[in-house]
Amino acid sequence: MTEWLGTRNDDRGPELRISGKKGTDGMDKKQIIEDLTAVFRNCEGNVISGEIALEGCEGLVMFEEPVFGVSSADDSIYRDFLKKDVIGPDFRLPDKWLPGARSVISFFLPFTEMVRRSNRGTPGETSPEWLHARIEGQAFLNAYTEGLREYFENRGSGACVPATDSRFAVRASVLPPWNHKVLHIASNWSERHVAYAAGLGTFCLTRGLISSKGVAGRYGSIIVTEEIEPDTRPYEGVYDYCIMCGACVKRCPAGAISLKHGKNQLKCKMWMDKTEKKYAPRYGCGKCQVGVPCEDRIPERI
Repeated sequence: MTEWLGTRNDDRGPELRISGKKGTDGMDKKQIIEDLTAVFRNCEGNVISGEIALEGCEGLVMFEEPVFGVSSADDSIYRDFLKKDVIGPDFRLPDKWLPGARSVISFFLPFTEMVRRSNRGTPGETSPEWLHARIEGQAFLNAYTEGLREYFENRGSGACVPATDSRFAVRASVLPPWNHKVLHIASNWSERHVAYAAGLGTFCLTRGLISSKGVAGRYGSIIVTEEIEPDTRPYEGVYDYCIMCGACVKRCPAGAISLKHGKNQLKCKMWMDKTEKKYAPRYGCGKCQVGVPCEDRIPERI
């Protein structure tokens, strides 16, 4: 049994205008990354205004500057994502989103120390700062990716942001009774898997991705027809950066994580549904991402 779910990535955030140079040639990868960082700095919405701020959150800065990774659109790893035991056949290859796709740019927006610190406290209580970073943070992320799209289009490149594309979809599949995870939730474009392909990090018990800036933050990506030198993946295994310490197991208020089985998506979803009722119109948890060794870095193995 499967069910197609609507995505919560439907708030595209404030309108953004970028004055990139149309048809620019000869710009190297380093310059492109600097330009994409400049788009981040100029994108409105990363600071919580007094009009919408929850108590004590006025002026809150949600994200630090992004970390980038690039993969080739025809990297064979994307076909691996089509396998049933990875994402599945619903995953759309880069050239299915954008004909003529050459590169996929992935980025990680780390949450600031203020956001992270605020949510380390009482189990089961999501901090106002984290709620803002989850909801207003998503709006900012969407606005930023649209800014990236406009930047590349002004350069004469085709560009597509799958997460804000009308074709983006999420499917929930009920697993057989013998499967301990009970529910499998997958989308036709996975930001974490794309980040893995781009060399940004590896997975952990929570199904999150540990980057050089840790696990606490948000991932995004854009597909372009411009050829950009891909990054080398500095790892071989899917879980190379996870030290399996079990800290996230203890932090999870839903009891949805175990060292043996990883994350139970149904338990996590049910807990998130409760937070949506509790903190409406916002929702969020994130306890497994803070107060753990991988919060803001790649943890060291003892």
